[in-house]
Amino acid sequence: MAFDNDFAPRIPRLRKVWDEGGEVIDPEAVLQHEIRTLKEEIAIKHGQWRLSPLAHYDASFDPLELIRKFENKDRTSHPPYLTNFLGVRIDPDMFGGILAGAKGTVEPLPIPGNWHADIAEWGAALLAVDEAQGVFRMVELGCGWACWLVNLGSAARGRGLSVELIGIEADGQHLSTAFATMAINGFGPGDFQLTRGVAAPYNGKALFPNVDRPAEFWDTSPIFDPTDEQIRAAAQTRSHDILPAIPLTDLCKGKPIDLLHVDIQGREVDFVEQNFEEIRRFVKRLLIGTHSRPIEGRLM
Repeated sequence: MAFDNDFAPRIPRLRKVWDEGGEVIDPEAVLQHEIRTLKEEIAIKHGQWRLSPLAHYDASFDPLELIRKFENKDRTSHPPYLTNFLGVRIDPDMFGGILAGAKGTVEPLPIPGNWHADIAEWGAALLAVDEAQGVFRMVELGCGWACWLVNLGSAARGRGLSVELIGIEADGQHLSTAFATMAINGFGPGDFQLTRGVAAPYNGKALFPNVDRPAEFWDTSPIFDPTDEQIRAAAQTRSHDILPAIPLTDLCKGKPIDLLHVDIQGREVDFVEQNFEEIRRFVKRLLIGTHSRPIEGRLM
């Protein structure tokens, strides 16, 4: 598919990706992304989203109402970023092609879902923000690019709350993107704390694999409780980074947590079981990203 230099400015939905130099940003990918976005908007308008598997959930509250309540209706395009329904700006380059063509676009409501999460997960997360008073404090274990920290922090800021956003991530490059994402969205050092390490029930060490292309891999798992021999081998071969294992009490510093988000690549059950007393004491709401049906069964 070929485009001439006057193509994008003539189409309103593509003007937002026309940069100051008059060059289209990957026009074919942009067009495909715009087609997907229009289909999503049509599905929302006509109720077709109800046919999606993502529309099936069980809740004691109305997640659709919360999603609509927190929509930033004043959001606008900000090339070279994608802007989601909360007004959060996201750099598509962080995802190794998953968001190809998304630069400069503005996403509709995530009904029944978007590339990040579905109705159930968005609703559960926003419920914690809706219930917070004065300060919204959350901890994200395995925070990656700070996805839930920046989204829920932005939602809390929209409510006029102050924020304390705490994240821990083992991958160094992912942590760098987390710092960048927070800065892009106007969060300062007093708003968040990002730590490189591994969430664990007690202080210690863990080994985390070195990955050549971390933007394409978000499911790497650490080795907990390594032996002295494993630690020496990791140091010699540099196959793994030697990181601190940090318990929940150290991360939250004894303060109450409005939301604890756990996504630690298959170790969710172990973490909850081994930190159950601390979760009971400090955590108001718990949101877990699981990685298999057996894990979900054990958690339930």
